[in-house]
Amino acid sequence: MAIIVNLDVVMAKRKMSLNELSEKVGLTLANLSILKTGKAKAIRFSTLESICSVLECQPGDILEYVDDQENKIAG
Repeated sequence: MAIIVNLDVVMAKRKMSLNELSEKVGLTLANLSILKTGKAKAIRFSTLESICSVLECQPGDILEYVDDQENKIAG
């Protein structure tokens, strides 16, 4: 199982920089960068809610589930 973080895609569509999102959400650049690169192990619902509010999107726009087994079979 893999959760893919598409935060960079949503940010690009909204033409928002990491610095701007950081200021509006109230998270450090380091924490947002970890989330954006998919290295985060978890995300608080309150953080996800803030990001979705600022980016005017749904959680499913940012997070995507990919079944590793399907990738192995297809690959």
